[in-house]
Amino acid sequence: MTADIDNEDDEAAVPSPCISVCRMDASTGWCEGCLRTIDEIAGWSLFDDDAKRAVWDAIEERHAEFMAKQAKGQR
Repeated sequence: MTADIDNEDDEAAVPSPCISVCRMDASTGWCEGCLRTIDEIAGWSLFDDDAKRAVWDAIEERHAEFMAKQAKGQR
């Protein structure tokens, strides 16, 4: 029964955005794989769930910014 409780906690944990493509873009300061900053990557394991969710929110904004720039460049 304890294992079920542990699994529920694991499922509720905020997942890492890392996709194992670890290259920092000098122009943005973001990882090309997960769009995190070096400080966000370094601190991830120390962040509480609220801080991790804030990073995910920032990633969504960065992704939208990246896509908008790509769209402008392709016109």
